[in-house]
Amino acid sequence: MSLGQRLGRLASHLQDPQKVACFQQLCGVEALPNRSAAAAADPREDDKEAEAPLTGDSRWRGRQPGAPGGPQPPGSELNQCPAKLGGGGGGAPNGVRNGLAAELGPAQPWRAGALRRNSLSSEEGELVARVSNWPLYYLFSLGTELGNELFYVTFFPFWIWNLDPLVGRRLVCIWVLVMYLGQCTKDIIRWPRPASPPVVKLEVFYNSEYSMPSTHAMSGTAIPLSMVLLTYGRWQYPLVYGLILVPCWCFLVSLSRIYLGMHSILDVIAGFLYTILIFAVFYPFVDLLDNFNQTHKYAPFITIGLHLALGIFSFTLDTWSTSRGDTAEILGSGAGIACGSHVTYRMGLLVDPPLDSLPLTIPPITITLLGKAMLRFLIGMAFTLLVRHAMKKITIPLACKIFSIPCDDIRKARQHMEVELPYRYITYGMVGFSITCLVPYIFFFIGIS
Repeated sequence: MSLGQRLGRLASHLQDPQKVACFQQLCGVEALPNRSAAAAADPREDDKEAEAPLTGDSRWRGRQPGAPGGPQPPGSELNQCPAKLGGGGGGAPNGVRNGLAAELGPAQPWRAGALRRNSLSSEEGELVARVSNWPLYYLFSLGTELGNELFYVTFFPFWIWNLDPLVGRRLVCIWVLVMYLGQCTKDIIRWPRPASPPVVKLEVFYNSEYSMPSTHAMSGTAIPLSMVLLTYGRWQYPLVYGLILVPCWCFLVSLSRIYLGMHSILDVIAGFLYTILIFAVFYPFVDLLDNFNQTHKYAPFITIGLHLALGIFSFTLDTWSTSRGDTAEILGSGAGIACGSHVTYRMGLLVDPPLDSLPLTIPPITITLLGKAMLRFLIGMAFTLLVRHAMKKITIPLACKIFSIPCDDIRKARQHMEVELPYRYITYGMVGFSITCLVPYIFFFIGIS
């Protein structure tokens, strides 16, 4: 057997959804075939169903497997995302639900609950799942959040406002590159998510995206690795801390995606190796890119144009899925942070320490230091969220008006490229600009910089 055949067999083995199901069972996740199984597991379910019309609990009312609005059997047309039916491409259509989805939320092992869903996705459905190991459930839920928007929108600003602006900016540069290449690669390869059954889907938020490679695994590798590479030698701390942080962070995020049923073992391994390859090629240029963004006269125009061109290219790779908006958010945030750092550098608000002062020492932790850090974070986040809300209210109706797209249904309107691209790019571009320019100016104005 040739080496290529061996690698092909290994890849097929690692992509097997049964391996994901076995890992879930090992961690205490078990799918129950339907609601009647849950009722058999605990007779109180019959009482809850009878009370539903009185309590207004729409989760149970009129929902039978195979009925409209309820969980559909595998292969049913109602299990398909309308935005993706009939889409072309080499792999399975993006957005196809791979069977039934499992409950998200630690209610009781026998209870069925509403899934965490994307507001733009057509994904619906409920299925009971038995979760017997709640510590692992919470641990892996935390791990998957390390690759979601809530983490990014708090982690990067905290670094820039309170720890080290230079490291924060360069973290963002690496994150934008890694995530953009990962999202585009997904839409080129077009491999579907692991099939369910046998996999239990504990999350459907990103189920309309393709699977290979895992961008959560890429982010979970890139961020801790970048933190260690960018801070060691610049700050005084034992290297062993970084050597512990990187594998723990990476394994937690990667295993969480298998646990939730969103990726195969091959997906997360490919995501890890892909990130290492990106680092080997592009990391030596991160310093040059950051210096260019800050000091070059025309850096803002070049950055905005480049990121916008990359966004338009990624939007034409395939039909709509949640990856389109995520890619626009990533590029917009990166462009906004780069432009904000350019303006901040010109204004002299965030001055990097001189090279002769390196390595920097970690200051003693005091109440005053913690208080100012929390005050900066709370004020900065409040202003950033206000900017995000205001830009959303402005850009969506404006884009709909310019491109003559009906705006009565915001969810459908945002699935149009003409709306989603400018909305996501401009909104998150302003968010990034606020993080590196407007918020530091507020800190300087009120005396907490």
